[in-house]
This record gives sequence, C-alpha cells and structure tokens, in this order.
Amino acid sequence: MVERYYNIPARQVLRGLESSRDGLTSTEAKLRLARYGPNILTGRKKTPPLVVFLQQFLSPLIYVLLLAGVISIIAGHLTDAIVVFGVLLINAVIGFLQETRAEKAMEALIRMAAPRASVRRDGVVKDIAARDIVPGDIIILETGDKVPADGRLLEAVNLKLSEAILTGESVPVDKHEVVLKGELPVSDRKNMVFMGTVVAYGRAVAVAAETGMNTEMGRIAAGIRDVKPEKTPLQKSIGRLSRYLIILFLGVCALLVILGLVKGLDWLEVFLLAVAAAVSAIPEGLPAVVTVVLAVGMRMMAQRNAIIRKLVAVETLGSATVICSDKTGTLTLNQMTVRRMYVGGRRVDVTGEGYLVAGEFSINGQKVDIKTQPALELHLRIGALCNDASIGIEEDRCCSVYGDPTEASLVVAAAKADLLREKLDKAYPRLDEIPFQSEKLYMATMHPSNGKKVAYVKGAVEKLLSFSKYIYDGQGTKPLGEAEKQAILEANNAMANEAMRVIATAYIDLPGDLADLEEEHIRGKLVFVGLSGMDDPPREEARESIRLCRKAGIKVIMITGDNILTAESVARQMEMPPGRAVTGQELAAMSDEELVLQVEDISVFARIEPIQKLRIVNALKSRGHVVAMTGDGVNDAPALKAANIGIAMGITGTDVAKEAGDMTLADDNFASVVAAVDEGRVIFNRLRSVIFFLLSTTIGELLALVLSIFFLGTAPLLAVQIIWNNLLTDTAVAVPLGLEPRIGDELEQPPRHRSVGIIYPGMLWRILFMAGLMGIGGFLIFNWAQAIYSLEEARTITFCTLVTFEWFRSFNARSDEYTVFKLGIFKNRWLVLSVLVAVLLQLAVVYLPPLQTAFQTVPLAIERWGIIILAGGSLFAAEELRKVFFPRLFSRGKWQPGISGSNKPIEK
Repeated sequence: MVERYYNIPARQVLRGLESSRDGLTSTEAKLRLARYGPNILTGRKKTPPLVVFLQQFLSPLIYVLLLAGVISIIAGHLTDAIVVFGVLLINAVIGFLQETRAEKAMEALIRMAAPRASVRRDGVVKDIAARDIVPGDIIILETGDKVPADGRLLEAVNLKLSEAILTGESVPVDKHEVVLKGELPVSDRKNMVFMGTVVAYGRAVAVAAETGMNTEMGRIAAGIRDVKPEKTPLQKSIGRLSRYLIILFLGVCALLVILGLVKGLDWLEVFLLAVAAAVSAIPEGLPAVVTVVLAVGMRMMAQRNAIIRKLVAVETLGSATVICSDKTGTLTLNQMTVRRMYVGGRRVDVTGEGYLVAGEFSINGQKVDIKTQPALELHLRIGALCNDASIGIEEDRCCSVYGDPTEASLVVAAAKADLLREKLDKAYPRLDEIPFQSEKLYMATMHPSNGKKVAYVKGAVEKLLSFSKYIYDGQGTKPLGEAEKQAILEANNAMANEAMRVIATAYIDLPGDLADLEEEHIRGKLVFVGLSGMDDPPREEARESIRLCRKAGIKVIMITGDNILTAESVARQMEMPPGRAVTGQELAAMSDEELVLQVEDISVFARIEPIQKLRIVNALKSRGHVVAMTGDGVNDAPALKAANIGIAMGITGTDVAKEAGDMTLADDNFASVVAAVDEGRVIFNRLRSVIFFLLSTTIGELLALVLSIFFLGTAPLLAVQIIWNNLLTDTAVAVPLGLEPRIGDELEQPPRHRSVGIIYPGMLWRILFMAGLMGIGGFLIFNWAQAIYSLEEARTITFCTLVTFEWFRSFNARSDEYTVFKLGIFKNRWLVLSVLVAVLLQLAVVYLPPLQTAFQTVPLAIERWGIIILAGGSLFAAEELRKVFFPRLFSRGKWQPGISGSNKPIEK
C-alpha cells in the first residue's frame, strides 16, 4: 500500500481520502471512477492463440523432424511423412493447452473479486457492482460478505475475518478500528480489511482506501503476471539432446553420401539411403514416447493424490532438492485438537487426532471414567455449551465441523466423553449470552440449572483468573488462593511452551429470575474449573515422509503464517532437519544478498508475508536448488509460479493457487508431495531407459550401414527396411519400455543435480558401447551372409538380425544396474506383449508374399533364425553379465556431475 492507513486515526483517513461517514456523492464517485479506473484486477495482454500454437514449433528437434517429413514426401514415403507430422501436431496441441495456464491464473483472480458490494453514497446504503467502488467509498460489511476492496475500519462489532487466502493464517482474525503503531505485516494490520477476504463473524463499516491493482491482492496479481517461467530440467535436457541429434543427422548423411558416391553406388540409391538415414538418425517416436511416459506418470501420480496440471513438469519433482511446505493442513491435519487438560489440580491427557470422535482421557497414564471425574465432566460441558461451533458426526465417527476451529475442538473433546452438543443443548438450552469480543477475551452463556440458572464462561486464562474467586476441585468449591493460581499458571505455561492454545473455563450459579446476563454478574465471582490445551496435530504420514526426504537428500523447509513458537514446536514434532527459525520481520530486515547467504541454514520461516515467500523461493533457486513450493492461498500464487514446481492444495486451495501451480494435491497431505517426488524420479528413469534404447539401436543401425558401405560397397539394408525398423519396431517397443514398473529404491538415491540431463557421461558411454556391439555385429553378419547367399537373402538375414538385437536390447534397457532376472522377466507385461507382437509382424514381413514384395525380403530357413537369435542373445548376455560384475560401470554422472551412482549395494 502507498499509505500506512493502519497508523492513522479513522477521521484523518477520511479527511485524507476526502470522504465522510455519509459516503461520497454519486457525482464524486463517477469522477473518481474515471480517475482511478474500475476496481478490477488487470492482466497482461494476451498472446493470440495462433501465435501460441505456432510457438510450439520453435525447437531444434522440431526443425529436424519437419525436415525429415519433407524429405519423406519428396522420396515418396507419404506414410512416413504422415506419421512424423502427426506426432508434431499432437505435441503442439498439448503444448498449446498448457501455455494458457498463466492467463487462467489471472482470470481466477478476477473471479475471486466480490461481484456486488454494499456502500453508503449520498447518505444511503446502496448495492453496487464491486468494480464501481472507488477510494473514499464507505463499505458496509456483514457476516459472509467478501471484502470488495482494501479498506480502513471505521466501526467493528465482534468482527472476525478469514484471511487464509491472503496471509495463510488458518484461524479467523479478530479485527478492530484502533490505531496501530509502527510498520506491520499484512497479518498484523488488525484495523484493515483486504480485498478477497471473507467476513467470518460480526459486522463492520470501512472506508475504501485502495482499489484494483493497488490492493494487496492486486500486488499479488501483478506478481503472477510479472514472474517469468523458466524451463524445466526436462525441457533443457531435450534441448541439449536435440542439438546432439542435429549434429549426428548432418554428419551421418554427409558421410553416407560421400561414401556412396566414392564406392560408385547409384545416385538414386544413395539419395534414398540418405533419406532413410535421416529418418533413422532422428527417432521420430521420441516426442510421442516421452508424451506417453509423462501421461502415464500423471495417471500414476493422480492415484497417489498428486494431480499434475503441466505435462512437461512431471519429472521436475524427481530432481527437487528443496520442498518448501506450508504448515497448516499439509504438515498438520488442520484440525485443532484438545491434547491436554488441567482440572482439579491434575493433568489430564486426551488421545485421538483431529475431528475424529474417538479418544480416551487418562491421568498419570491410567484411563479414567468421566462419570467418576465431576470436575472433568463439568469442564467438558462448559466447553461444549459456551460455544458457537457445532459438529456433525458421521458413521465413521468423523466430524463435519461448522464454526471456529478452536471452539470446534472443545465440542469434539466433549463428544469423546459422550457429551454430545445436541443432547446438551436440549438439557441446558441457551437463555442469554455475552458474545466473545477481542477486547474482553471471554464468552459467557446462561442456561437453566435445577430450577435456577448458571453462567458458563470460557476465555483467556489470565482473564478468567482475574474474574474468579473460587475454584472447583471435583469435591466442591473452595477459595481460589495464590497457590492454586500459581499451579494454574504453571500448567498454562507448560502447555503454551509446547505451542498449544490454552482456553480456561469457569461458571457461576445465578438467581432463577435473572433475565439478562451482564459482565457485572460474573466479574470477580466466578468458580474456576480448568484448562484445555489444543493444537493442530502433525500428520503421522508427513513425519515419515520427512524422514524419507532426508534419506533422499531433499531438504524440507516450513513456511507458515503462524507464530514462531507454534512453527518451531511442529518442526520438532515432525523431526525436521536442524536449522534456524526466522520470522517475517527478521526476513524483511535482510537484503536479498544476505538472504541468499543465510537461506541454507534456515529450516523454519514464521509469520511470512506473500512477497516474502517469493523472495525465499528465489534465494533458494539462486543457490542452485530445484525448489518445490506448496501453497493454498492467493498469497502463495507468485511463489507457486516462480518455483520450479508449484504444488497447490486441492481441498483448502483457492482457484488462484490451483491455476498458478503445476500440481494439485487431492488430499492436502505432505506425504503426497513425497510420493510425487518418488514418482517423478521413476518417470525420469523411464525416460532415460527409453532414450537409451532408441539412441543405442539407432546409432547401431547407422554404424552397420556405414561400415558395410565403406568396406563392402553395398548397403546391408534398403531404405524401406530402415524406415520399418525405425518407425515400427523402435517405437512399438519403446512405449511399453516407458511403462516399466518402479524398482523401489528411487528415494534412496540422491537428487539429480540440475546440470545433469537425461543423458549423462556414463549413459553416453553405455549407448556407444551397445551401439558399437550392434553395429559391428550387424556388419559381420552381413559380411558373412553376402559371401554365401544372394544379396536379397543376406539383406533379409541382416534385417532380421538388427531387429532381433532390438528385441533383446529392450530388456537390457530396463535398468543400467539391475539384471532383468532381478527385475523380473515378466514384470513389465506390456513390454513382453509388444515384443511378441513385433516378432509376429517381422515374421509376416519375411513370409507373407505381399509384404515380401514391399520390403524385398525372402523366406528364411529355420537354421538361419538360429544364427540370428544366437547373435541377438549374445549381445543380451554380454550386457546382463556386465550388470552382474560391474553394475556401476556406466553410472558416472548419473545423479551428480562426475560422481558414480550411490553407495547402496546392488542386488543382482
């Protein structure tokens, strides 16, 4: 905000805005609307859809594929061209759909703005479109209203606002009109209301101070608009791979043309071979296979409650080195739970988690019966009746909660003792009340009791102690002495030190003819009953997930809007990595350079403002981290967009967060984040297996072609056979290879460094090693066959041999460290099935007359197949034996530059 309105008295704010409590005149409002513009959130100018679609073709790999398609048309291979262009079109459509994500985020922000609002103009209340509100308008707010603009409170009656979407604070915030001192974060500006937040309780009158893009939500909208998305590791890896393939393509084509002409081959044959080599050098199936692998990964992640919005970002989680997680609802249940009580001078422990009506009460480890504990029973009854929350108990004893979470926890605790709110309301109907107010710090209700009346009171411990004269110990009442007060305060401090929110209860008997309950009836006369300590319990599965993150080399950082004591307590309970805890004010005092230097040592950020989350993400990224960021509110959207992968909450998340994020958690559970990291690593391993298979077989074919032309002056394959092998056999086997089941040790490996791409040094050597064996093997087979049999039969034998190499190679490609027997030969059923189909198709090409004519093959005798299978099996055996004796021979640079794999022993 331009002005710190929260530091200025209301009358000065009105004077500064040239307004009054009667509001603006209609004429003045029109003039201001023309001056300030409509009260809406504006986005950047949209890129035309056609331009967005055409931008999908701006890639080196796409250029080469387009060229291969054109050459295929020139050579008369229309089917091949259709396949190539079809793959490009499908990928362009998918990319086009993903590119509109930022625009959708802006549209979601606009939808969140209140469509209508009540304002006072010309001295009367009017209902107008929220977009027409201008600075100086007097806004009328009631329970359930969405605040239409940022404003300074003029009047507030029992006002509570839900600001979770803006500040991350899960509990409704008390608001008042009192002037505040000093520079304060958004969460502490108690005399301000903000666009997009909701009135949870009470009513208020405020003057509009800022509208449109000048509001806090407007600043966030600008942040979303201005953040530039960077390429994911997969995009960078594919880009590098594209450049390698271009070099390979040009080099092989030039070499083949030169060799063919030097060896005296017909120029048309040389041209067709060059075209076939071009198609073979570029694995046309790669984009389609990558798309399928990522799509399957998306489905797998969805089954684990992680819904991916951006296809190419699936694998990014696998390389995450830092996960920045919100506390409420992600690491914790977001269900306030009473954990401990203090009644009758004794500590009472309460079991059960969240809003599940199942739990026990125990003293000194011994379960107690509520019926034998009158002080405990009274304490629970007061907590349930002096309460505006309610619960609905379902069949599984889980509750639907309505009202303030803190109050709801007291109702749930009473229900665990079978003191159900519905039954209590019938037995003790509410006759009158003193509603809770932030300045009073207590709530009181009056009920009938044995022909008389009783007031039940709950509130802050210090407040109720100051109002109490007696204490109830279960046997009766007695004077509240200093010793009892000290014991109560010590119990309160013990719970507060464990980051529990503490509520006290008390009562007083009243005359039966009392009609209206006033503070004078209870002040200094109460009978103190007990304390309830409650917190938002950690998720057990999240604690285990943090342990897995530590094992996987991933740092977890908590970023929350809650206070630092609560955040530190949850961090200890979650067994998070050691590190400093920093508040939003301390962070604000740091420069960006200081934050970059210190961010590695911080594990908890508390009382954080929206813009600060973005600073934290940027600081981590500047240290070379791949950052995953969780969030649920409008305040999280810029950080979600700036992070390498943004993770929005599916249950509590706003539309803005979901649109800005790359992934949405269906269950808002941190464990699902770690499951997605696990799945991301599996997906990247699948992509590596696919690319290893495609490149090793493609280079092997080219090597056999070059060696044969160079030494024998004859091509071992015809162009149509090369294209068949490349477009059908390779892709048909590569797709099911991308469906390889998980190995199970993915989270035991270190995170992949962002400089390590899909192809790493060890993998490159493995590709060259296997391609060399295949190329030399194919050349030797052709050299032997063409000396004994006709050229057509020699080519058919070589054709079938290279295809057989690929069948066996697909099983080699499933892992670079584990043997196929360790993985399970039939575990990947789709791969087995695809190889069987490929075998049948190859037999059809060899033995069916129409296909024999098309592919210029001849039938082979059974003994020829023995030689072919022996050759393919030999290469398969060589690679599997290598895995047994030298499992990490080709692991150098797999995860970190220059480092070979992990230290985990390999089971053969």
